[in-house]
Amino acid sequence: MAASHFSRRHFLSQQAFGLGGLALNWLLEQDRARAAPAKPLNERTSFALHPRPPAREPHATAMISMFMQGGPSHLDLFDPKPELTRRHLQNFTGEIKYDDTAGASTKLFASPWKFRKHGQCGMELSELVPHLGAVADDICLIRSMKTGVNNHDQSINALNTGEILPGRPSLGSWLAYALGCETQNLPAFTALTDPGGLPVGGVNNWQNGWLPSLYQGTVIRPQEPRILNLDPPQRLQGQAQQRLLSYLDAINREHLAAHSNEWDLAARIESYERAARMQVAAKDVLDLSRESAAIHKLYGIDEPATREFGTRCLIARRLVERGVRFVQIFTGNQTWDHHNGIEKSLPEICRMTDKPSAALVADLKQRGLLDTTLVHWGGEMGRLPVIENENNVGRDHNTYGFSMWLAGGGVQGGCVHGATDELGHHAVQDIVTHHDYHATLLHLFGLDPRQVSFPRTTGVGALLDGQNGDVVNAILKSPCRRVRQENLSRHVSQIHPSA
Repeated sequence: MAASHFSRRHFLSQQAFGLGGLALNWLLEQDRARAAPAKPLNERTSFALHPRPPAREPHATAMISMFMQGGPSHLDLFDPKPELTRRHLQNFTGEIKYDDTAGASTKLFASPWKFRKHGQCGMELSELVPHLGAVADDICLIRSMKTGVNNHDQSINALNTGEILPGRPSLGSWLAYALGCETQNLPAFTALTDPGGLPVGGVNNWQNGWLPSLYQGTVIRPQEPRILNLDPPQRLQGQAQQRLLSYLDAINREHLAAHSNEWDLAARIESYERAARMQVAAKDVLDLSRESAAIHKLYGIDEPATREFGTRCLIARRLVERGVRFVQIFTGNQTWDHHNGIEKSLPEICRMTDKPSAALVADLKQRGLLDTTLVHWGGEMGRLPVIENENNVGRDHNTYGFSMWLAGGGVQGGCVHGATDELGHHAVQDIVTHHDYHATLLHLFGLDPRQVSFPRTTGVGALLDGQNGDVVNAILKSPCRRVRQENLSRHVSQIHPSA
């Protein structure tokens, strides 16, 4: 055939059905380089937030996480170190990983605050958290947390999403995806932000990652209006809004019927419907005037120092009380990041958070909600045992050994788990990594970490993503009963030597 008779279409058709095309297709198949489908294949073609039963009977059905962004000093709050006190201002001769090398020193710095035992369990806590001491028998203090990544962003990501890199679903998104929500009038996942600003990482802290957008967190702001755009404009109020939403719903569902695998569209329809119902339900949950004066006093809402954080803790209780699955309360950007001036700054932030945090545990307990509500308090790291900035003493980052506490939701109260070394630098006993923490959370919610997954074009994604994460059985109720009884017997013998 004359060369002038060839066209581009003729050339491509010849290649597609000829030997060259067959060979190319075979090579692509061998390299698994075929074009991926527009959406991953999955038995569920639409998503909603209706409640779904877990694989087995759960201990916890809701969670409140108080995230202390910046890194609370475990050495000054939760982890007394007599050896550090004995060696105060001596030089540390071991290896330390500093984040701030410019202000680093090797001088050991003992806690300026005293520790004493609290509760029947005899848990040792700092004088900076006296209200927490009042609920010591209801909390489990973990003194052996470890992420091993010294920067704020990466360690926050590790604790909140499972990996140090950004872009992955957060804990609240995973729980909303796996279990849905007990209420259809409020979000499954809410984030209560601080008036001092967003935490490090900003909105990534409550992102849905590669899960459908339905599972991202809804922000409840620290000032009015706490939820933006909750009220329709004047011209759309009443029947006008109802007609508009009905028309929009009809159009969306017609489009969805023609594109049944468009998960983002299905999620958007669900979000619109929930937003309309929230106009009434959210106003109710945010109206704290319905709470008694005694409850306001319990949370410290009647005091300037605790009013703001106490308000958010009370809102969190009202949210889970109405069926919200996951509530996260954030302190502001670097509020606990005491590289200098720790002797002034740490007592200030403790005054703000201690009373409301303990009140949340006590209030949930008196309402019969603590058994099924898992409460978390902690940050992304602890602090080093040496001085940073000798002219204005602070402590540098430490992600190799730090503390956090849990309460309720199947966790044993009055329990201390794990330990750091004699100076509080490294976790050395019963170490709990972020993967262990996540495996334990999913276990408490009746979920199998291996089964909570989402299909992606790059493979199946999960919270643990193949990482080793062990359930920390020692902090669960049954295994800890013996430990707690030993602590109780020791405490009684100290009061009555003949016991």
